[in-house]
Amino acid sequence: MSQPDADWTAWGTPPSPRYEALAARFRPVFARIRAGAVARERSRDLPHEAIGWLKEARFGALRVPEAEGGFGASLPDLFGLLAELAEADSNLPQALRNHFGFAEDTVGSPAGPRRTHWIERLAAGDLFGGAWSETGPAAVGTFATRIHRSGARWGLTGKKDYTTGSLFADWIDVVGTGESGEETSVVVPAKAPGVEVIDDWDGFGQRLTASGTALFEDAPAIGEPLPTAERFPYGPAFFQAVHLATLTGIARAAAGEVARAVRTRNRTYSHAAGARPSADPQVLQVVGRVHGLAYAAGAINGQAAQAVQRAYEARIAGLPEAESHAINVAAEIELAQAQSVLTGLVLEAGTILFDALGASATRRGLALDRHWRNARTIASHNPRIFKDRVVGDYAVNGTEPPFQWKIGRVPEPRA
Repeated sequence: MSQPDADWTAWGTPPSPRYEALAARFRPVFARIRAGAVARERSRDLPHEAIGWLKEARFGALRVPEAEGGFGASLPDLFGLLAELAEADSNLPQALRNHFGFAEDTVGSPAGPRRTHWIERLAAGDLFGGAWSETGPAAVGTFATRIHRSGARWGLTGKKDYTTGSLFADWIDVVGTGESGEETSVVVPAKAPGVEVIDDWDGFGQRLTASGTALFEDAPAIGEPLPTAERFPYGPAFFQAVHLATLTGIARAAAGEVARAVRTRNRTYSHAAGARPSADPQVLQVVGRVHGLAYAAGAINGQAAQAVQRAYEARIAGLPEAESHAINVAAEIELAQAQSVLTGLVLEAGTILFDALGASATRRGLALDRHWRNARTIASHNPRIFKDRVVGDYAVNGTEPPFQWKIGRVPEPRA
């Protein structure tokens, strides 16, 4: 019997004819990242070096058109590569989620000085973080952070939470309230005076994403504010698709690790169905189930990516508003459906892999628990119970999905 290839996969057809050539540029980097993933997890060592490798390879320029110095990846290509990166270390694609959101908005934006400026920075390999959510006293749908005039320039003052990836970034994309009470956004240099990013994220999963606090005190903004209403309308679907790609990579990592563990395991039980775990049909069934769950997650991820690609194409084609809106609604519904089902698949994979192993598999040094912990943490963003309700309301009543996910304090009850 031939020895299985350590890199064997059966994840289906690549997302595009050029995908393999594109992926070949980055797989050596992914391999280096994978080699240190468990050690980083055990010691909670933030992946500054790994982010640096990706930056050096200009991974962040994937969506920039080739004619403008990037790689011209389609959205299915992008989400396929993010799944591969997540298979190596799921902290990395989440840390870059805000970067790719900013890149997506920029790539599809109208020609002009603003687009030219940021496309050049993206093509050069610069990385962007994000600071949107707040946990302070602001009510749902509002921001306490202020974007204000500061002499001849614009300034930014406030506190943001869940600023994923900003600690690794060159620039931070921030949403706040403008001088007239409008919701708007600016970009600030991550290392500028008046900017402080704190690594205080203490979640039990995705522990290395630097999803902590950012403080801004009259931080200098670059250029003019951009109202959020003018930003890419399929943003919610895009950001959810990044989560789906990350979850897909987690399932694939779980599948690969359980197969390798069973292959080399030399302890068994008196009541086992085979002489060795690698010959035990019940154990092999578990391994096969985990691989099947990972395959199904990847298939859903690929299908969802096509929906986001259609929304991007509608934006750049300048379709009539009604037609473009219908495509965005369809993308949002597809992503909501995908999120609900795919999340369950990956959480199951992270749970049942232990059924193929012994108690020794729970040792902290192996960090096999990270797959479930990381998947559960990602699944807690934009909770899936609300997505199921949104899909049901659309299916039954034709109610369009909301296009902004916002959190904030619940209003105090009236006396």
